[in-house]
Order: sequence, then C-alpha cells, then structure tokens
Amino acid sequence: MRPTPAPTTLLGAACAALLGGALILAIFGWQIVPPSHTGWMLSGQIGPDPVQYWLGWTYFRLVPWALPPGVNPLFGMELSSSIFYADSIPLLAFAFKALRGLVEVDQYWGMWIVACGALQGWLAWRLIGRLTEAPLARLAGAMIFVLQPMLLNRMGGHFALAGQWLILWGLLLVLSPAGRLRAAGWAALVLAASLIHSYILPMVLALWVADWWSRRSLAEAAIVPAAGIAGLWAAGFFVLGAGHGNDQYGTMQLDLLALFDPAFWGGFLPDLPDPDHPESGSSYLGLGALLLLPFLLFVPPRRRLIPLMLVLAAMLVFAVSHRVTIGGTEIATVPLPDRVVTLFGMLRCSERYVWPLAYALILAGMAGLLRAFGPRWGGFALLALLLVQATDLRPGYARIAHFFPPTADQLPLRLADPFWAQAAQRYHAVRLVPAGNQGRGWEEVAVFAARHGMPTDAMYLARADAGAIDRLRADIAERLAEGRYEPGVFYVLRDPETVELARAGMQEGRDALIQADGLDVLAPDWIVTSTIALTKRIPIASGEGLPPGVPAAPPGLENLDADPQPPRL
Repeated sequence: MRPTPAPTTLLGAACAALLGGALILAIFGWQIVPPSHTGWMLSGQIGPDPVQYWLGWTYFRLVPWALPPGVNPLFGMELSSSIFYADSIPLLAFAFKALRGLVEVDQYWGMWIVACGALQGWLAWRLIGRLTEAPLARLAGAMIFVLQPMLLNRMGGHFALAGQWLILWGLLLVLSPAGRLRAAGWAALVLAASLIHSYILPMVLALWVADWWSRRSLAEAAIVPAAGIAGLWAAGFFVLGAGHGNDQYGTMQLDLLALFDPAFWGGFLPDLPDPDHPESGSSYLGLGALLLLPFLLFVPPRRRLIPLMLVLAAMLVFAVSHRVTIGGTEIATVPLPDRVVTLFGMLRCSERYVWPLAYALILAGMAGLLRAFGPRWGGFALLALLLVQATDLRPGYARIAHFFPPTADQLPLRLADPFWAQAAQRYHAVRLVPAGNQGRGWEEVAVFAARHGMPTDAMYLARADAGAIDRLRADIAERLAEGRYEPGVFYVLRDPETVELARAGMQEGRDALIQADGLDVLAPDWIVTSTIALTKRIPIASGEGLPPGVPAAPPGLENLDADPQPPRL
C-alpha cells in the first residue's frame, strides 16, 4: 500500500501547479483565457495556425457525433478529414463538444495554455521529488522547467505542442519504481498523447520502450500501443488515406549548437549562426538551465537507466537528421533512401525530438547540483539559477508580448463589403477555386463561412490529400466552364485563369462576377439589387456594369446591405 502524501507535499505540489500557471498568465496575459474571447486568435497577429484551430473546432461542434468521433465533414467539404488534422487538440474538442448545451465555449486554447504551465510545474515538482524532498529545491527547479523556451515558443502559436508535460509524465514513469498499475499508467499517457498531438506521441512511446525493456511484458506490449491506436482512430487520424509523408525531413533539423543558441530568447549570451529554418532558436535551454550542465559530472552512472539513455540518444540522432549542421554550416550528409526520407517526413520538424533529452539533461543537472551542495544549499542554488533563467529570457517575453497584444474580445469579419452579408442569406456553401490547402483568401473566406454556419473548402489542415485536391479542381473547373453550378454554392476565384474560365460558362442575366474586398466572386443565379451598388462588378461579355435584363429584387430583400447577426454556432 502506497503511503499517503504528507500535507506539506500536497501543498508544495499545489504551489508548483499554481505558480506554473501564474507564470504563463504573466507572460501571455489574462485576455487569452475567457472562452468567449476569440479576438486574440483571429487577429492574424500570431499567424494562420490559431485561425486553423478555431475553424476546426467551430465546424466540429456543429456536426452530430459520428464514427470515428473526430470526423469534421463541414470544414473542407470533399477535402475535409477530421479534428485531428485541424490541430484542434481532439482531447479537449471531444470534452467541450460533449458539454455543448450545458456550456458554450468559443475557444479553449487560452485555458489550455495556462493548464499546460500548471501541469508542467506539477509534474516537474514530482520529478524533482525523485531527487529530494526539500521544498525550495523542488519548487525553484520546477519553475526552471516551466520557463523553457522550447515550451514557451510552442505556446506562441503551436498550442497543442505546449503539452510537453506529457514528456515529463513519461520521464516520471521511467524513473519511478515499478508497480501493479504501471501498464495502466503508460496506457493512459499514450492515449492522452494520441489525443493531443501526434508529434509528442512517438516521444512518449520511445520513453515507454525504455521503461518496458526491463519487464518485457507481452500483455503490456499489446495494451500500450493499442491505447495509442485507439486514440488516433477516435481523433480521425486514419480518415486521411494519403498525404502524410513528404520530403521535408532534414530541412528543419537540430543544429549541434541549438541548445546553446539564444536566438531571440536570451539576453546574456551572443546569438549563434543557425540553419535559418522556422524552428531555429526554439531549442535554447536558457542560461539558468545551461549552468546546470556542468553538474552532470557529479551524477554517477546507473545501469538501470541505460535503456533510457539509448532511447534519448536515438531521438537525438533523429533530431539532428541525416543533414548534420553546426552553427548553421552543414558538415556531413548521410545518404538515405527516398522512402525513408518520406517516412520520416511525416514528423516534419525533427528538431523537436530533442525535447525529451533536454528535459532529462535539466533533471540530471539538478541531481548533480543537489549531490554537490546538498538539499538545503542546493535549493538556494536552484533559486538563484531560476532568477538567472527568468532574467535571461526577457527578450523572449518581449517577443511574445508583440504577438499577444491586447485585442478586442471579438473581431468583426475582415470581409466588410455588403455583398458577403447578402451571399450568406442566398447561398448555403462557398468554395475557393482552384481548391487547395491554404492559398489566397482562404482565411478570410473560411472565417466568414464559419461565422455563418456554411460549409466551405476554404481550409488549412495539417495534412491534405493532394490527389483529392487535384480531382476536386478538375471537377469544379469543368462545372465552371459548362455553367453547371452546384445548387446553393457560390465561388471565390483565386487566379485570372479561373476568372476567364468562369466568364466562359456564365449565363447573362442569371449569373454575376462580382469583386468584393479584393476577391473575385462568381455568384450563380444572382439577382442584383440596388443595395449592392457599392460593389465593383467585373465586366462580363455584355460589357460594363450590370447584366441586361436583371429582374428587380423580390420583396424582403430591400435591406440586405445591413450586416445580419451570424447564427449562434
């Protein structure tokens, strides 16, 4: 029977969680937390990814439950897949969809970011508890785990990847004595990782292999991977039949100096050359954590940890990739078969696979420091290193403040032309032509469609089937050329070639080419009214202005220039 934790231990764990969440709030601001506040996500200040997450969730909560539960058919139409590929944290999407009717949540990412800080602090407290029971050492050390650029950087846009507490959970399982519920603990962790982000899932599975190797239980070897597969199935991973792999492995690799490169995060050390890819600069440990590394010399080797060290080394090799760089200069290239590059490309940014090693090094450095100074003075030393860490990262905090400025709770649509309000009442779906993943106008059109509850193929998904995109492009191009439009659908045309194609299939007096907010739109069966006089029409075959013989507006359409309230989603 396990002993009941002492009240001071429980209080320390609560303090670690509260302080971890408080640090995140101090860095990112309270305005991200309220579920009704979506302005900070849709402002575009952080980039397109938060818009993608919001769109995935907004459409997902509209559709009835199905099998698998993560399917999301309205977002992308024929190109749709699941909530998994919208990176909308399926674990939370399932929970809040189940609660819909009891509570309306427009966004849950602010709560998630703060919760990740709290869980990071709590699990770091427990990890350091494997080294010492001294409260100061545990609390100060835990906050060094929270103030990590590799964590804070992910909170600045790739929100699901802020779930790095899953890695700490895995390290805790590896370093804890075996118990009867070991397999259940790993199954729960792997299931949670599969429902949060697929990049973290292999890291967790690798840590499980290191722990499982000493037991080699056949039952556990079946149960734990099955939990991950079940989570992926539920989230909709297997809905997409193609488009997972690519040839990007080795293009976002770990530079051998990455842990020491402060880039835009550190204020004390000089910036180092790097490979200059989007992930460069995100693996810096911070000066306080770097000062722990010399204490690795005080850590005696333990045979029991050899499987863990081998697994961490393997992930490091994967992170460095077959294109080895130091200070941004490529010093070696290991030839790999194209199939292997495509397979590894499923995980794209290999640099992230240094995270488990980085956290393990920080923990081992703390172990060495505590061994050298003892629990009491080691606690004061860790507090000093925490202050160094917090001060060193000031440039990073300023950068985050730039991307998370105070924003209105909700923002108006970027498409302000009166045409869009009328189109929302006349049509039930909108397409981008040619179809594709992202591209010109996708964000504005997708947010407009979501606000009005309209299906759309204006989308941004983490993975998309290129073959399905090509087939849809061919089908819609044929429909436009022949004037064979889908009932209730209007089309946003993204290039001059498509505009000319639409001209060829238009019927005068029935269809209209309209330019609104800089976008070219084909509106089939459009009845032009005086309320859209402000829109600029593209000349069609009959000449400038309105098509001849346009019928008058039917009763009830006189005031469509007023922007109607979007339906409650």
